[in-house]
Amino acid sequence: MSIGDVSELESNLTLSDRLKQFKSSQFNPEAYLQSKCNNMTEKEIKHACTNLLELRKASAEEMRKSVYANYTAFIRPSISLLPSKLKLPSFDSLTTGAYELEEEKVSGVRSTKLNKTEKWFIKFEENLEVLLAEKRVDEAMAALDEGEQVAQEDKTKQSLSPDALLRLKNALTSLRQKLVDQLAETTCQPFTRGAELRSAVSSIKNLGDGPRAHTLLLNSHQQRLQRGLQVLRPSTNSYGGATTSSLSQLVFSTIAQAASDSLAVFGEEPAYSSELVTWAVKQTEAFALLLKRHVLASSAAAGDMPRPCALLESRGLALSPILMRHFRPCVELAFSATLKRIEHSTAALAAADDWELSYAPADARSISSTSSLSSASMSQAKLSSSSQKLNSMVKAFMEDVGPLEDLQLDGPALEGVLQIFNSYVNLLISALPNSMENEEHLDGSGSKILNMAESESQQLALLANASLLADELLPRAALKLLPLSQANRVDATPKGTSDRQSRVPEQREWKRKLQRSVERLRDSFCRQHALDLIFTVDGDIRLNAEIYLSMDGQTEEPEWFPSPIFQELFEKLTMMATIATDMFVGRERFATLLLMRQTETVILWLSDDQSFWEEIEQGPTPLGPLGLQQLYLDMEFVIIFASEGRYLSRNLQQVIKNIIERAIDAVAATGIDPYSVLPEDDWFAEVAQIAIKMLTGKGNFSSMDGDVLSPTAAASAAPIVSQGSNQGL
Repeated sequence: MSIGDVSELESNLTLSDRLKQFKSSQFNPEAYLQSKCNNMTEKEIKHACTNLLELRKASAEEMRKSVYANYTAFIRPSISLLPSKLKLPSFDSLTTGAYELEEEKVSGVRSTKLNKTEKWFIKFEENLEVLLAEKRVDEAMAALDEGEQVAQEDKTKQSLSPDALLRLKNALTSLRQKLVDQLAETTCQPFTRGAELRSAVSSIKNLGDGPRAHTLLLNSHQQRLQRGLQVLRPSTNSYGGATTSSLSQLVFSTIAQAASDSLAVFGEEPAYSSELVTWAVKQTEAFALLLKRHVLASSAAAGDMPRPCALLESRGLALSPILMRHFRPCVELAFSATLKRIEHSTAALAAADDWELSYAPADARSISSTSSLSSASMSQAKLSSSSQKLNSMVKAFMEDVGPLEDLQLDGPALEGVLQIFNSYVNLLISALPNSMENEEHLDGSGSKILNMAESESQQLALLANASLLADELLPRAALKLLPLSQANRVDATPKGTSDRQSRVPEQREWKRKLQRSVERLRDSFCRQHALDLIFTVDGDIRLNAEIYLSMDGQTEEPEWFPSPIFQELFEKLTMMATIATDMFVGRERFATLLLMRQTETVILWLSDDQSFWEEIEQGPTPLGPLGLQQLYLDMEFVIIFASEGRYLSRNLQQVIKNIIERAIDAVAATGIDPYSVLPEDDWFAEVAQIAIKMLTGKGNFSSMDGDVLSPTAAASAAPIVSQGSNQGL
């Protein structure tokens, strides 16, 4: 086979196949070279040598580049070994010299008689070992102090040989470390706590290892905390409110105790205080993560978020921001859920409320223990069942929100309670019979799902509920949102100064909004009663112009008495005043405003009724003198009984004055002088007074034959008492 054939054969082999022969253990370089060169020409041999030289140069260049690229790795072993290499000779010489010196010292000690101090030292070592073995810490500490004092005094007395002094110092160091380790082991025991823990930590600090002592103190409290958490953890995956409260108490009481121990042993040194704060923050974050994993799985406990103890805040450990950073989304969710729960619970109770007022259970117990029922009634408040529940839930809600000052939930809490109260007032309005809003509270079959307040007493109970909640109970609950000192000042205000209870501008404005909602209920109440009075069941108008237009067509002199509709108005207001006297104890002003508003509603309707005045002023039958006199008497009657009931307002007086003037103008338009046909003003006042007495059963106007005189005759027989009604108008 020629060289060309061999070359062609090798070129067809892979690199791995061509390298196999070089990897063999039987490879012989000389034989391989001889086999290759025997068949090569001189030219081929020269060419092969040239290639080998070029490969050697390339390999050297590659090696140089690799060394520079990895210079640090190449030089590091040499640098690290150089000091050891240099120290080996000196180490050998030192070892030899130290050995010789030790031999000399030993021989010198053996040949020298021990002095008194050296004998004490031998006994001292033995005694200290015994004290450490028996864990007599106080005595061991005293012995170490004695040894330190001897070593210090020996600097001047030189009663110990250099070797003995060195041994004493080494022994003190070793024994001190043993005592520290022994005390450290004591702090790790589960039964070590309180004074014993503080004593051990203080001893370690006095032995010169303060940082380790403080760390051991914190570790001891952490181990105690972990053991407590293991005991309190329930078997289920989610924690309830009681478990959450217990865990919170455990964590923060442990942190408080650790802070107390740290302050007692280490004082207020910045380094230790910083370590304490870091440790407390770490424990708080771990606790927060634990609750986020377990408590939030239970919706029942979502609103029972833990709050740091006030004790920690007073000691400068403000852990609230840490908790709030973790719990703020959860608290806000629980906040909204609680408001919805209050609203739904109140609505559910209102659906079954009988609108009968009673004292809350706690109030009833307090009243039964008092000697005077009247004095108790003055200080207690009656509410229906749904209002009692609303008040108790809002009070509890405000108490929960109050401590969460960092979350700034005061504004949202007030707004949420306001919305709940507005919804509740809407329910109260719907409970009024024939209310326009009660159609919203129907189930699918069209039957009402809200109990109606049928009687006057029940309807006034609706107003009593709303007014008491808005004026006193809800503002009092809102005081929980104020700082403690300010809330105490507000609580100290005398009873009856409810307008001064809300001293914060936001709460004063909030109270006004509550009262405006009550005014909506009051206006609905008055409007409903006015409509019941003015209209019949069939929808006919009772207070119409025909009452006055038909009087001049009669042949007989009329019996002068207020019109039936105004008699009913007086009787209704009298009954409402009687009920309100018992129902609005201590809140007579609200009852007065209610009666005032009820009277104004009826009279304003008469003043604004366009059909009434069109018939009076433009109708086919004009208003005559008798009709004018009857209208005048009715208006005077309203003024008299409103004045005696102390609910006559300036607005009502002005409206009545305008009605009378308009009626007088209508008569004057017919060509009749109205003032020539009207009696004196005193006559109207006297007839109105007699009518009031007759309607209330207080008058005695019987004749000698036992017949009841007419109001007109009674007015003629009775002495004239000037009321100045016209002047008042």
